[in-house]
Amino acid sequence: MKQSGERIPELDGFRVCLVFLVSWFHFWQQSWLTPYIGRVSLDFLVRAGYMFVDGTILLSGFLLTLPYAVAITEGHPLPETRAFYRRRIQRIVPSFWLVTLLMLFVVVLPYHLYTSASGLGYDLLMHALMIFTWDRTTYLGSQLGGSSWTIALEMQFYWIFPLLMQGVRRKPGLTMAGMALIAAYFRGWCVWAMQDYGMVVNQLPAFLDVYALGMACAFLYLRIQQYNNRQPGRRWLPAIASLTFLLGCWALVGILKAQAGSPDFAAIQSGQMIRRPLLALVFAVIMLSLPFCVRPIRFFFGNPVMHFLSMISMNYYLVHQNVSVHLKRLGIPASEYPLPNQSGDTVWKYRYTFLCLGISLALAAGITFLVEKPCGRLISKGWERLDRRRNRARNQSEPMR
Repeated sequence: MKQSGERIPELDGFRVCLVFLVSWFHFWQQSWLTPYIGRVSLDFLVRAGYMFVDGTILLSGFLLTLPYAVAITEGHPLPETRAFYRRRIQRIVPSFWLVTLLMLFVVVLPYHLYTSASGLGYDLLMHALMIFTWDRTTYLGSQLGGSSWTIALEMQFYWIFPLLMQGVRRKPGLTMAGMALIAAYFRGWCVWAMQDYGMVVNQLPAFLDVYALGMACAFLYLRIQQYNNRQPGRRWLPAIASLTFLLGCWALVGILKAQAGSPDFAAIQSGQMIRRPLLALVFAVIMLSLPFCVRPIRFFFGNPVMHFLSMISMNYYLVHQNVSVHLKRLGIPASEYPLPNQSGDTVWKYRYTFLCLGISLALAAGITFLVEKPCGRLISKGWERLDRRRNRARNQSEPMR
């Protein structure tokens, strides 16, 4: 039985499914390849695939909170804030900056995608600071990568997360309810007062309730785990968890079908905001039930392949849309039609989709093991040297007091 705070293998597969379904949507945007199982169309799954981003946000809130929830539950001090920021920086910043620079030198400069050097410089600065989502020209108008907004959103949340956890330690219900109310008010005001939702649908305030639900799930998971540890002989929990998981998947299909039926772009984005609380709740049900399901379900989501794919999933997410757009720009793979996605070139559609997947996976693995992890170790060593210098300076100043 897993102990509190250990890695939860089943959530590796959950993360992989979320990320790969989002990427499938982005590939579909370029290929128009509609998947089928027999005669059953999965069009709704790819057409509303962007909705799985909400699941990654929920999972992030859960995993970030879990060690803090363990500390609060067991009466220990909260994890050290400097260590939290160090881990987040070494995990995200090297890959994010590398992909941004690759887009600059491989795509933006060769294809002259900016009309002015000042505009490009401003976009690069906003990306380097990971606040480019705050400006329309550097968010909706950027040529430096389509999917990187999610990583920027996560980093923006990281800056306030330790402060939120201080609030959770003192007033957990009030803190998480306040986050949910801010998000509900923000989205409600946007839907009521606006007609163009492009700049607001994916801003941090619009996701605060999803993060809050992920935080609450961390505490609930510990409760379920503790109960399961006290009752090791009971066999009904895996059956109940598996049924709950299947019901969650069934509810998710219903939400995706409703969202996929949105008639226009404004309805798509307003539908995202309106359906977000229910969608997050369904993702929470799926996420919490997975670690307690019957063994075959747990193995499917928690095997070594899923663990490896989970390790490279962030970098896969960073590169996949850039790869799909640039392959289309280059005309790879070749087709006898000028617009193969519109001309019914099914062979091209399959070749293109699998090529996007393969190149994205290869790039993600390379970035993970050749850039992210080595740079992470360098950042960790540099951070430790700074800590030692700070401690020495503090110790030397003490006798002078």
